[in-house]
Amino acid sequence: MKKGIVLAFFIGMFSLFSNISNAQDVLHKYIDPMIGSEGVGRVFIGPSCPYGMVKPSPDCTASPNSGWKPMPMEVTGFSQVHVSGTGGGPKYGNIQVMPFSGALDKLDQTSHRAEEHVKLGYYQSVFKENNIKTEITTSEKVAFYKITYPENSSKDFKIDPGFFLGEKEIPNSRESQQFVGSEIEIVSDTEVRGYSRIRGGWNNGRAYTVYFWAVFDQPIAKYVTWKNGKLYANQTAQYDSSQKTGALLSFGNQGSQELHVKIGVSYLSALKAKNNIEKEIPHWNFNTVLSSLENKWEQIINKITLAPSTSLDYKKMFYTGLYHTMLMPVDRSGENPLWNEVPYYDDFYCIWDTFRTSSPLITLIDPEREVEIVNAMLNIYERDGYLPEGRSGNDNGRTQGGSNAETVIADAFVKNLKGIDYELALKAMLKDAEVPPGGNEEAEGRGGLVEYLNLGYIPYGIPRAGNRTIDYAYNDYNIATVAKGLGYNDIYERYMKQSSYWENLWRDDYEDEGFKGFIMPKDEDGNWLDDIVFGSSKIQKPTFKYTTHVKESPWYVCHWCVFFYEGDSWEYSFSLPHDIPEIIKKSGGNDVFKNRLNTFFEKNLYNVANEPSFLTPTLYHWIGRPDLSSDRIGKIIRDNFNATHIGLPGNDDSGAMSSWLAFHMMGLYPNAGQPYYLINTPLLEQTKIQVQDGVYFTITAKSLSAKNKYIKQAYLNGEPYDKAWINHDDIVKGGELTFKMGSKPSAWGTTILPPKKI
Repeated sequence: MKKGIVLAFFIGMFSLFSNISNAQDVLHKYIDPMIGSEGVGRVFIGPSCPYGMVKPSPDCTASPNSGWKPMPMEVTGFSQVHVSGTGGGPKYGNIQVMPFSGALDKLDQTSHRAEEHVKLGYYQSVFKENNIKTEITTSEKVAFYKITYPENSSKDFKIDPGFFLGEKEIPNSRESQQFVGSEIEIVSDTEVRGYSRIRGGWNNGRAYTVYFWAVFDQPIAKYVTWKNGKLYANQTAQYDSSQKTGALLSFGNQGSQELHVKIGVSYLSALKAKNNIEKEIPHWNFNTVLSSLENKWEQIINKITLAPSTSLDYKKMFYTGLYHTMLMPVDRSGENPLWNEVPYYDDFYCIWDTFRTSSPLITLIDPEREVEIVNAMLNIYERDGYLPEGRSGNDNGRTQGGSNAETVIADAFVKNLKGIDYELALKAMLKDAEVPPGGNEEAEGRGGLVEYLNLGYIPYGIPRAGNRTIDYAYNDYNIATVAKGLGYNDIYERYMKQSSYWENLWRDDYEDEGFKGFIMPKDEDGNWLDDIVFGSSKIQKPTFKYTTHVKESPWYVCHWCVFFYEGDSWEYSFSLPHDIPEIIKKSGGNDVFKNRLNTFFEKNLYNVANEPSFLTPTLYHWIGRPDLSSDRIGKIIRDNFNATHIGLPGNDDSGAMSSWLAFHMMGLYPNAGQPYYLINTPLLEQTKIQVQDGVYFTITAKSLSAKNKYIKQAYLNGEPYDKAWINHDDIVKGGELTFKMGSKPSAWGTTILPPKKI
């Protein structure tokens, strides 16, 4: 009898633990790399580790930024390095390979996909022309291919170091990549090495070199190398003579029809690429590499868990949003050819986009990583002279507005991230703010800095004068924040004064849509400009009318020379993250400001795809109407985001768009560079965030529904909480924020407004 009881007890416990184990959801299965892949999202669809250096995927011609395009677009091959979600000219697309079957007599092996399958860490396609199946996964620095050829067909393989994305026929054309050199060598019957050297691209950067070492699990039976389009039989190597090189390999039709290929990548040397293979994938088990990649993502994204009742689409949208946020910047520690300090991160592409939501999201769920990223920025400052604003291919460039690394540093400072030398950081920030970049204004620093300091604004005629002025004002506020925290009161006072320089471009008497006061262009003599001269003729001086709705430059004006970059005065006149109360005052008070915001959204002046407007839907908070912020945010998400291939309304911009969505789904929104989050109605019933080891912060919305969409009451750790914002410190120490939802707006969050200037 006793034995039976004991047996029953162990059976019961086994059943209990099994049920618990089964109940634990595997979260990485909700990541869908195809969300945002079509339309304007431009996300990378291939396998990648978190912040992974190697990103292999198909290239559908040399045009797409991320390489991929949907069927029926042809595939020219599979490259090992890509970016995600970017605008402007393409970058990378290096070390292209292509399986084929046939004679080794032509370079073009373009094929079409009959089918394609993508999931986290895995890509697979089958070609129409030859029925070859290609499967890809990856580690941080090594791409792993499993290629299945049809029975009795020859197993052939092309390696093309001369390929790259963004190639144009016009030499040195702006934002196109340019070929510098390549080299290839068949080292043994199972190894090939070489490199690709390219310059230019989106940031018009200096030359970068991508080295590779390819290892095969079958011996090469026959080969041909090429240089400058000419084939050379039985020549094992083609040295670099500034002409494109490559190799066609055949593994015959004997033995297994499944060919495995490991391609190590390095920015230092081919031998380092080989070492990366030996270190990261010393075996031939494809599934082991895939499982390792899945586990790396699981360890990060399981820091946020959602209520089990969350819809499948919302789970996909949320976890894919986290995933997109952590594809870039790229961890190249130990792979920097310019200096050997670590950490080193590249592909800040670019901070003008990512400082608003991507950096704060990484800070919230992966603060140790954000410390590394900030320290990498400081290493770049120490070695290259300036903090990056955009950086790619080991080169700074380009600037679009402010020197926004200041905001990233200030955000880390006010959120008390440890392990950063903030004294050094302040020096780096002051370098941006005080030393003109000397004719290199598109690469780093602050263009128009002399005029900004002398006049208190940047006059029209200097590229992007409008958004640079207001961006610099906020960056100056970021400097003041850090300076005050470090005890430098003189620096604090100076930069607090400069943080109001945007007011010098606020034209009080300019009226549009019934509202007065907008950021408008002014010349160096202080005159407001209604008619703008275009062209450089000294005889004829034609003009065009400048209004609050001028968004894109006319064809006769340089795209980068406009007053506002990618926006108009309606958008940018709201884009002062540190001075919203002053904007409200200048607009005429709370009621007028509310109507102004309503007009902005209802007349479709708001651009969901434009980062300067990321904060704008939340501005109702500053007039005590968080319910209106929640209404706007909910409608924007319903109308523009979904779990399909066209689920992003604009370029993802290295995760900026995705992180904006993820924050709002939780009901939080950061004002980057400041230590608080605005609280809005969440889309998720419950979000549990691991903020430290063993410490959690839970957000619960009770009775949340399409009808019950307003926060009626809030409680922080059981105590009434009346603010529609919450400090970062209150989150990271753990606890629970609970909302009671209702069908009508309430008095909650209407009296204690978000913090003003420090």
